[in-house]
Amino acid sequence: MTTVGLVVHLERAEAASLARAAVAWLVERDHTVRLPADDAAKLGLPDHAPASSCSSFASTVDVVVSIGGDGTMLRAVDLVADEGVAVIGVNVGQLGYLTEVDRADWQDALQRWLAGDFRIDERMMLSVRVEGDDADRPAATALALNEAVVEKTPTGHTVRLAVGLDGKFFTTYAADGLIVATPTGSTAYAFSARGPIVAPRHRALLLTPVSPHMLFDRTLVLEPTTEIRLEVRGHRAATLSVDGRNLGELGEGDAVVCTAAGSPARLIVFGDRDFHQIIKTKFGLEDR
Repeated sequence: MTTVGLVVHLERAEAASLARAAVAWLVERDHTVRLPADDAAKLGLPDHAPASSCSSFASTVDVVVSIGGDGTMLRAVDLVADEGVAVIGVNVGQLGYLTEVDRADWQDALQRWLAGDFRIDERMMLSVRVEGDDADRPAATALALNEAVVEKTPTGHTVRLAVGLDGKFFTTYAADGLIVATPTGSTAYAFSARGPIVAPRHRALLLTPVSPHMLFDRTLVLEPTTEIRLEVRGHRAATLSVDGRNLGELGEGDAVVCTAAGSPARLIVFGDRDFHQIIKTKFGLEDR
């Protein structure tokens, strides 16, 4: 028997209902189900939280089923990527880039996974490290499947961000912000800033300015081995978010260092996933 983890979009009633049905279906077949502690409490399933406070969610599961949209997938990947746990995405909501399974097909997806009828789609991730101007403050690290964003504060003006590539100064941007994205993240925030669409199995780092106040406004598509350093210059503060999670404010001299992560995200797919067709559907492109 296996242990299946569930990560649920708690603000969607349909996702919560589907999660409870999945728990019952799996338990009836003698599988163990685990949910992050907060998810288990909010869904009224406290018996399915990790067995002890010392056990991380990721260390207790063989696979994770994300029930929601792309945001829920990002949360699931963040929870388990360090442990190499694979994620099945069940879409409850709008068409997503990351979710593989339609809500009506969740039982079939679980049956196929249990039977070994699937493959793993590995996606490059970012390793994001914050280096503080205060030498006594330890560096903070995070992983991202989509992007790291350093941008102005909600009530602030443009920020000045000095960019270094592989230890060499490149230029200083005056902009609303800078996005460092993976190919998977090229269809997220970077796309809205007019960055390129990159097929998700490529390995590259994309550096995209947001509303730059300078002539150079193009995305840089860089080697995956590149180290990108973004340092806050001047007195205007910036904020850092990683896959939509705000990690706090940055002051003058603080820096964010982005590199390719050592391990990929592992997404479970069933059959061939046609990225080109997803793009056509998402943007309403018609055959002519």
